[in-house]
Amino acid sequence: MLSTSAKPYIEASVPVLREHGLAITTVFYKNMLTAHPELNNLFNLGNQANGSQQQSLASAVFAYAANIENASALAPVIERIVHKHASIGIKPSHYPIVGRYLLGAIKEILGDAATPDLIAAWDEAYWLLAGELIAAEARLYQATGVDANSWMQMQVVNKVQQGIDIISFTLKAIDQETLPAFKPGQYVSIATYLEDVQLRQLRQYSLSDAQNKNGYRISVKCEKGDAFKPEGKVSNWLHTHVEIGDVLDVGHPYGNFTPTILASHPIVLISAGVGVTPMISMLNSLVEDNPNRPVLFVHAARSRQHLSHTQDIAVASEAMPYLHHVLYLNECDDKDDNVTIGMMDLAKVMSTTVISKQFLD
Repeated sequence: MLSTSAKPYIEASVPVLREHGLAITTVFYKNMLTAHPELNNLFNLGNQANGSQQQSLASAVFAYAANIENASALAPVIERIVHKHASIGIKPSHYPIVGRYLLGAIKEILGDAATPDLIAAWDEAYWLLAGELIAAEARLYQATGVDANSWMQMQVVNKVQQGIDIISFTLKAIDQETLPAFKPGQYVSIATYLEDVQLRQLRQYSLSDAQNKNGYRISVKCEKGDAFKPEGKVSNWLHTHVEIGDVLDVGHPYGNFTPTILASHPIVLISAGVGVTPMISMLNSLVEDNPNRPVLFVHAARSRQHLSHTQDIAVASEAMPYLHHVLYLNECDDKDDNVTIGMMDLAKVMSTTVISKQFLD
């Protein structure tokens, strides 16, 4: 629990973080990665370049300060962070480095306003959070039977184009008969060394099929990049360089976005673009384990050419008598009954007679 002496300083920091949070996290990453270039292996170069990683950390620090006495509000955020940290192999030894440069960035940006008492309060608050994360990550590593250095070598046994910008890779373990189980909605990390930047890079991809003891499937969108964001180095590398027979380093499954498959109440699966991948894992798991469950599957895409996993959806439609599939497309020349042109409108979907009776009663 935060001490009574530190609490007023953290609470007073909330408006300051709202104004200066992004500047603080930008300086934090710049200084830390300059002093510890080996940590570049843990961070997404694309997210660093477009500023989303700095913004994400700024939002997290702000949320922590604003809710430091509200454990129920912080719990789901902390759980999500713990799973992400485990997926990239964060260790207890990383936390002193992060703490040093985060406090240093606060001092640098706030200047004279960063009094010794304020810095002491943030040092206490940081280690309160770090201790909770370290303990939770240790429990998660223990539960999965791995440590921060555990990676599996897996061979690509199938590569399938899914629409114009998504490719599915089916992976099979090389040196173990049974793969770690996963829950629909979880993801794995893929690690690869990129010659052009001389760095090992990690990316997380949702598992896009039901549980299979002999293999995993991931579905990767090729991020082309534009004037506002750089191209995705790992996604482009996977699309253009990885072929059947190649071997990838794959992390163990993590992630807390895992709805219960075996329940009897209706479930609504909503997605857009490549966000469909965890939903396909859930849908295929329902086909195998609970095909009579009422399911509303709502998806949005730019066009039919951008749709992926259409075969999975077709199989589910045949196998699941209570599956309602609703599709929103920005543009479409061959509209059918389940297609609506334009932006997704959930209120309209839920108001239809069959769906409202089945999912809202």
